[in-house]
Amino acid sequence: MRVLVFFDLPVLTREDRHNYSRFRKMLMKNGFIMLQESVYCRMALNQNVASAFTNLVKINKPPKGLVQILTVTEKQFAKMEYVTGEYKSDVISDDRRIVIL
Repeated sequence: MRVLVFFDLPVLTREDRHNYSRFRKMLMKNGFIMLQESVYCRMALNQNVASAFTNLVKINKPPKGLVQILTVTEKQFAKMEYVTGEYKSDVISDDRRIVIL
């Protein structure tokens, strides 16, 4: 499953910028990767894990702005069409992931 977080937060005042930065850093700290500006994605093993991430976002939501969460299956996520541009992933999927202890 994938948990997608979409947000549109105000950045007019210093406090708004601080809340935006804090929310964005919380997403990254918890394993969300940026798909595009203000759209972050996190893989979840099952519905229980996805619910936990959803609750985490709800607890850390900023006081102002719009935050939306969408949970989709891996099959639905794979059907995403790229009209322009291409998919970039921060995930290393080759031999560089191997750790020898």
